[in-house]
Amino acid sequence: MTNLTKELIKKTFISLLERMPLTQISVKMIVEECGINRNSFYYHYQDLPMLIEEMVREQADRIINDYPTIESAETALYAVTDFASTNKKAILHIYNSVNRDIFEQYLWKVCDYIVDSYGKTLVKGKNVNAFDAEIIGRFYKSVCFGTVINWLDQRMEPDVKSMISRFCELHRGMIEEMINRSEKE
Repeated sequence: MTNLTKELIKKTFISLLERMPLTQISVKMIVEECGINRNSFYYHYQDLPMLIEEMVREQADRIINDYPTIESAETALYAVTDFASTNKKAILHIYNSVNRDIFEQYLWKVCDYIVDSYGKTLVKGKNVNAFDAEIIGRFYKSVCFGTVINWLDQRMEPDVKSMISRFCELHRGMIEEMINRSEKE
């Protein structure tokens, strides 16, 4: 029963976020729309930021679990942006609120996972020193994170899949070249 209540709260919250900014949503609105009492909400969540954090964390974990190995950065970035595109208004309302740091923290976690997983695929069987691997990883995490943040800053208006696809096409071979240079030194 508690899992059903939590899922109802989350679905209702997303529904409200699709219709209005986060600043206009209250616990009272959520419980009235859910048909539950306030105590049920507070049994599961201390406040709205805790609800947001759990939802963002669950989505980040879902992306990581759905992609146990990353064969391409393109595929992984699509996974991140697909969820955001599907819930565009809700994501933008959270992103443009005071809770943006929660969103960014978990986006960084997903980018970190994507790069680490993809990097392990690329360096398997190669002799890349740890220092170079760290530099390459930081660069690609920043690119991944920055691409998504820039897209959000533009209110998700550009066609992100075309942008990601074109970036990956232009960028193809660069990470492999970095790895080759590291091996030679």
